[in-house]
Amino acid sequence: MFKSLRVQLAAWYLVLFSALFLVFCLVLYSSVSRALEGRLEESLAATSSISAQIFQEELEEMQGDSAAAAAEVISKTPPRGVVIAIAAGAKILAASDPEHRRDTEAAVARIPAAERREDAWDVPGWGKNGARGVARRVTYQNREFLVVAIEPLDSVVQSLQVLRETLWLVTPLLLAVAGAGGYLLTRRRLAPLRSMMAQTQAISDRNLETRLHIGDAAEELATLAASFNELLARLNQSFETMRRFVQDASHELRTPLAVIRGEADVALSQPRTAADYRESLMLIQEESRRLSRLVDDLLNLARADAGHVQLQLEELYLNDLLAECCRSLQPLAAARNVELSCVAGEDLAVQGDEELLRRMVVNLLDNAIRYTPEGGSVSAALETQGSEVCIRVCDTGVGIPAEAATRVFERFYRADKARSRQQGGFGLGLSIVKWIAESHRGAVELTSQPGQGSTFTVRLQR
Repeated sequence: MFKSLRVQLAAWYLVLFSALFLVFCLVLYSSVSRALEGRLEESLAATSSISAQIFQEELEEMQGDSAAAAAEVISKTPPRGVVIAIAAGAKILAASDPEHRRDTEAAVARIPAAERREDAWDVPGWGKNGARGVARRVTYQNREFLVVAIEPLDSVVQSLQVLRETLWLVTPLLLAVAGAGGYLLTRRRLAPLRSMMAQTQAISDRNLETRLHIGDAAEELATLAASFNELLARLNQSFETMRRFVQDASHELRTPLAVIRGEADVALSQPRTAADYRESLMLIQEESRRLSRLVDDLLNLARADAGHVQLQLEELYLNDLLAECCRSLQPLAAARNVELSCVAGEDLAVQGDEELLRRMVVNLLDNAIRYTPEGGSVSAALETQGSEVCIRVCDTGVGIPAEAATRVFERFYRADKARSRQQGGFGLGLSIVKWIAESHRGAVELTSQPGQGSTFTVRLQR
């Protein structure tokens, strides 16, 4: 249960709310306590000041009779829970609460000298909760009197007790409401996430075109859904590429196998001459070589996709490599009556895998020669542009339509499928060219005009 995200979020929300509410209660209690004590002190200060003023006036009227003046002051003070006492030194002249006379005498006797500057002071031992007192000095004919107002803290304690009981009663209710509200809130806000989970569980390799729909969800969840949809789009594209690759590979493998099987069946159907058997074996040999080249190409591309191909980097002269590739393909160009020229230039050293780079150049030249009609020309040139080396192969062949130019580097893709079969290609040559260029931190580009020829440019870092 506690592994549920909803429960965890609700629990954290409840913990945070509880901590904040606890701080609020402490601040509230402290503020109310100070406010009640401050109001009590203000009331005592006002009462003591009025009593001291009345006592001063009574002393003047009674010509210094302090006992009579004190009794008159006490008689004029309305009882309201405040004890008024008038003292001369440590002797109590009069007090409004005779029952607490002894406590009043003790309180007056314990007034510190510092408190005689008329500040409020605590009166311990007064009743159950203690008391608070304020003293005012009255001077008459070089005699000093103290007018003391004392009030028990019972009202303050009772008010704080009511506040504590209220908080203790309200706190569980608020926490229960906060916990339930937090759970319901997280459940509601995470509802799109549950919808996404249900939709993703229904997606398989058969319906990768499905997309997640979560409606009007929070921005974060909407971003998450968009990321999932982008992932599904990439997976769908990868699966489609894989399916097409398997279909094309099966088709390409089936053709030479069918030729080999058919030729063997024909040869074995009846006794034949040695020349007939030789002709059949030569045809089987040719198809076997085609099949072997196709399997090698597929194996190399599969290793490249898996990242298992390790480049054998070494320093080599790219101009020599280009010239050697052109010389090796001169017989093919001559057989097809195509002029092959090469401009290798001066020595140009690069770091690369010589075998892979040689295969890349051979594939480009072979592709250009095969798709150039008789009487046409193919040229290969090596150029430098800043920190890049460019291998440019141009032909005057049939060209590539614009709609096919973006797909010629896909595996098994042929712009003209009928002609490709006759030319002996599998549709993997340019895919291998692209892989080799990219594995050397380079790229391959194509510019073509139908009926005018094509130009393939490989850019490599020096």
